[in-house]
Amino acid sequence: MLFVDNRTHFFRPLTGKYRAQIVECLRELYARLYSSMADYSRLYNREQIIEIFQEAIARAPVLDEGGEDEFTTSPRNEREQAGWILNQTLEYGWLERLVDEATLQSTYAFSRIGRLFTQPMVETAEGRYRTRHRNTRNTRNALQSFVERGDVYDLLDAFEYSERIISDFSDVIAELDERKRQLVREVEAQQVVQRASDEFFDFMEKRFMPDLAIRLSADSVEKYRDEIQQWIGKARRKQRRFKTASEQALRKVAPELLRVREESLYMKILDGIESRMHNASTVMLPALRHALNSFTRRADIIIRQLSYSGSSHNRLLEICQGLHGLEETEQNRRLGMAGEAMALHALEIPDAEGLRLHAGRRNRQVNSTLEQQGEMSREGRRALYIQQAVELAFSVNDQEMRDYLIETLGKGHRIHTQNLPVRNARELLLSGHAVEVGTESGASSEFRFRVEPSGQRVKTDYYKQIDEFIIELMEKSPHAE
Repeated sequence: MLFVDNRTHFFRPLTGKYRAQIVECLRELYARLYSSMADYSRLYNREQIIEIFQEAIARAPVLDEGGEDEFTTSPRNEREQAGWILNQTLEYGWLERLVDEATLQSTYAFSRIGRLFTQPMVETAEGRYRTRHRNTRNTRNALQSFVERGDVYDLLDAFEYSERIISDFSDVIAELDERKRQLVREVEAQQVVQRASDEFFDFMEKRFMPDLAIRLSADSVEKYRDEIQQWIGKARRKQRRFKTASEQALRKVAPELLRVREESLYMKILDGIESRMHNASTVMLPALRHALNSFTRRADIIIRQLSYSGSSHNRLLEICQGLHGLEETEQNRRLGMAGEAMALHALEIPDAEGLRLHAGRRNRQVNSTLEQQGEMSREGRRALYIQQAVELAFSVNDQEMRDYLIETLGKGHRIHTQNLPVRNARELLLSGHAVEVGTESGASSEFRFRVEPSGQRVKTDYYKQIDEFIIELMEKSPHAE
């Protein structure tokens, strides 16, 4: 069923005013996992997911801004919004969190149901039709037809079929993982060996035999990889006139595939098909075999465990029924003999293959002792006082600087830095920092200072040579930014 577990309100994220952003985030993540943009790792950590969602949020609008609903929240920046969308998709079953038991690191991927419902969103946006079976053979057949007939639509079909190979592998792997978890849940809930074994064999007969067995044999990427590589090589060795005509036709039929005008779309498609076949053969096919092996091994362990538990329970019941028909003296004698047999020590040698030496964890050493702070000497207090006095004497704040310049300007609006009055040490220090009023921090809401260099170097009573600046007090325009 669809609306079970955390999928009870599966479509709720698509009903709020951020539904366009959530759909765009799902499309972008789908493209990173299963399209030509994919790196075929299938798993991303939280930081990578946040970055992908931030890119999608920047392109998506916020709908119904005036409406108020349970999904209306306070304004956020793009990173906070991406984190909120990730939490929503996890909560309602679109994505799932996977934890590596060895490293305890969390990764994120589509749930099987989330991926199935995201795929139509992607195909609707791209406006393309996708076939769903025989993709490896279809890739080979389309390439062969293109080389023999020269129809660019056959080359585009081969490019599309090769993309679907990766998507189909991911779908089957996700289904195997989900069925493994479902098998464990049902066994824990019911503890019925017959039901567990029936469901396992039902899946193997109805899903594995007609689909997975064909994918691993008749439609295996390993079987057709060399043949597809040969047809790609023939297409690359075609005459220049054939390549030119195909390039021109491809640019007319599929201009959206061309990212850089100078690149060859013909060679780009051939390289893409070759790369996808390589990744399907070296990455996805071993991953599928590993997932299938993990599923069958888990099912075998569960069925064996339940069978053993059931047989042990039946044997114990037979013993109890046999003791029930005996006299009390005989019952006590047999139970005593069983107790003596069970009380003996059994010495066994452990299996060396089952032993694993784990790396020890080094304990952190924390120094919890307290040191008594000694009393500061008179010389130390004197040095600290002098340091504080010097820092205070040479400190200059913005307000003090503005008051000094406004008093100096009087009724004027412009003054050269060499003409600033110096009546004491404080004013000498202020005159040396006068150019700092040109920063935004020194601007008020009504007036601002503009500082421009005059291009001259002058000599004063206090400086051997300094650059001269012109400081001008200006009134800010009400429309100025």
